[in-house]
Amino acid sequence: MLILAADTSLPILSVAIVREGEMLGAAAVEGRSSRNEKLLPAIDWLLSETATDRRSIDVFAVTRGPGSFTGVRIGLATMQGMALALGKPVCAMSTHEAIAPAREKRIIVDDAGRGEFYVSVFDNGVEVTAPRLARSLEDLDGERLVIGEFVQGGGNVALSCARRAAQIVAADRLAEYSDITPIYVRLAEAEEKLRRAP
Repeated sequence: MLILAADTSLPILSVAIVREGEMLGAAAVEGRSSRNEKLLPAIDWLLSETATDRRSIDVFAVTRGPGSFTGVRIGLATMQGMALALGKPVCAMSTHEAIAPAREKRIIVDDAGRGEFYVSVFDNGVEVTAPRLARSLEDLDGERLVIGEFVQGGGNVALSCARRAAQIVAADRLAEYSDITPIYVRLAEAEEKLRRAP
């Protein structure tokens, strides 16, 4: 089972290829300002470096947020487009699920900007609380896995997404991950301004 995965929800764009859960290759680049210009070249580079023909990919895995509104859309559209062109399935999951540990209870925390945080809870890899917006971390009980620290510590979110997708396929649960609706959690800034307008 060959899986190509991408994460464009975070400031660091990442891509990865795994076969039977084992990494063939992975890459991460700063993608805050131009994910649309960096994602396809990153995928092409990875395919070339691993001598992988895109037609041999069995599943396209992608994160669907929360995170950058534009980034999430670019990742979903790109991976869905490639999957459709090749007649292959998409495995779409929350960015938090991609990195959630399989055997522990953890609170996943990500910086949402504006002094807020995206927060979700996973227990043994199963989502207990869907991503929500929090204004403070003081009321959160339990051990936290902060996405920024995960990435800075060398964690590649696309690689984690690909490995999680391999587990999903092995458990015959791929149909449960076909929803490619972005997870935004809150309104975009422009939508928020419209909502507040008299």
